[in-house]
Amino acid sequence: MTTALITGATAGIGAAFARRLAAEGRNLVLVARDTERLQEQATELHDRHGIEAEVLTADLSEDEGMAAVEKRLADRRHPVDLLINNAGFGNKGRFLEVSMADELTMLKVHCEAVLRLTSAAAGSMRERGRGGVVNVASVAAFVPRGTYGASKAWVVQFTQGVARDMAGSGVRLMALCPGFVRTEFHQRAGMGTDNIPGWMWLDADKLVSSALADLAKGKSLSIPDPRYKALMGMVKLAPRGLLGGVSSRAGRKYGPQ
Repeated sequence: MTTALITGATAGIGAAFARRLAAEGRNLVLVARDTERLQEQATELHDRHGIEAEVLTADLSEDEGMAAVEKRLADRRHPVDLLINNAGFGNKGRFLEVSMADELTMLKVHCEAVLRLTSAAAGSMRERGRGGVVNVASVAAFVPRGTYGASKAWVVQFTQGVARDMAGSGVRLMALCPGFVRTEFHQRAGMGTDNIPGWMWLDADKLVSSALADLAKGKSLSIPDPRYKALMGMVKLAPRGLLGGVSSRAGRKYGPQ
């Protein structure tokens, strides 16, 4: 059996990846901050699918947490074949309404952790000549939208750049850019979602199926829904100044209530 390591594994997109990969027969390393939820998830997936589910409690906003996951990814005796860098969060409020400490924590989780864990995984994968890394970004990467969008834009650029550098090594890297997904994300950030049109919501399990299909095809960027593909095509044609105003108004309308 191959092994996948998933950060932010207990809810939302991370939990959907865990369900899908366990159903495919992969062993799992589940990473999150809540030990109790991790243990419950590991037990459920083991009992349902007969796979081994290892629990690793780690806070990726802390150096100690990142180091613990790096160590597990670098373990040659128990190799990880697929890394899903999914951990992330949103901050409530516009720029200067969010504390600098919270802004820096976001960059730590969205950028530094992704850099460090991708490096740890890709090094050992390249030695074996196979493996995959999925870094979860967002369609917010393609519009001017504060620290969150900027951090996700970094994830996209970083992932696609590394994918080119590692071409031919047997290691695939892909940035996954979903839109609105029905998860705990907005609730945790204190963001209201009542005004978001129903057509904009994506199902996490369908998103994961599409993402894994794109990874298998060797894509370095996945926007896993025709609706959002069309929207991002329109974004490319719109003036940056117009996009900035629209994304700011959308953030106020669809963000904190």
